[in-house]
Amino acid sequence: MDLKQLRYFIAVAEELHFGRAAARLFISQPALSFDIKKLEEQLGIQLLVRNNKSVKLTNAGQVLLDEARDLLLQAEKVRRLTRLSAEGAVGQLRVGFVNSMLYRGLPRAMARFEAQQPNMEVLLMEMNTSEQALALQRGQIDIGFVHWARLPPGIVSECLVADPFLCCLPASHRLAGQARIDLAELRDEGFILFPRSLSPHYHDLIIARCVDAGFSPHIRHEARLWQTIAAMVGLGMGVALLPKTLCLAWKNEVSYLEIEQSGARSEIHAILAAQDAPQAARGFLATLRECLAEAEADACVDTESLITP
Repeated sequence: MDLKQLRYFIAVAEELHFGRAAARLFISQPALSFDIKKLEEQLGIQLLVRNNKSVKLTNAGQVLLDEARDLLLQAEKVRRLTRLSAEGAVGQLRVGFVNSMLYRGLPRAMARFEAQQPNMEVLLMEMNTSEQALALQRGQIDIGFVHWARLPPGIVSECLVADPFLCCLPASHRLAGQARIDLAELRDEGFILFPRSLSPHYHDLIIARCVDAGFSPHIRHEARLWQTIAAMVGLGMGVALLPKTLCLAWKNEVSYLEIEQSGARSEIHAILAAQDAPQAARGFLATLRECLAEAEADACVDTESLITP
């Protein structure tokens, strides 16, 4: 029994007339009669009662009709899902990310991508940069979003975000009313920063910004997350440097000042396998680019209220 036989049988069962069923299937009536007879012989049961005036279904024929319809629907579903899978439009997309991506368009991109690709499920997996590179090599994630792009062979990267740092001060700080600040003015302040063991990249980057301004910062407190650092600054526990995009997330809690000195920025890179990256991963990256462009446009509007005049 094959799908062609089931389609032929369904046509006869619905038309209850071999001539009409043959015309519907664009085959000859003798060929159709032969195939139905062959199907009955294979099953060892009678499916149709025929005479010169009518065709009727037996009880077994009615059961087969109901099941055959379900089987053809399932077969079509299998065909469609297999095709979509080959096109990268069905299945599960495993996305590695660093925490700051939650404030850089990732949730919006995930919602939009799943709305556009209803047969795809996005699975987010928080990892640091090194963990994501290893997971990508092992095939444990399909795409990643990391802080830096010094990556092993077999992985390609694309810089998506290059944020300037802003100075984050408690609202009551003596310098909070300024629009800009020379970092050297903070040489005697207590800084809040990531432990180097947790994020060597950001730890060294921020230390370097201070050293370039002529001082080595006094690290008063350490925290693991950007939002924790912002909260601690808001509570008057110290000062910090935060990427501009993240400042927008907590702009009502602390004061932010532009830094006069230019310097390294906070970067986010997308990483993919150099060979045979899933089509769905590339599609998700395109969606994220759209969301980042929209967020940048929104940020241009918000920046005026972000920096204290």
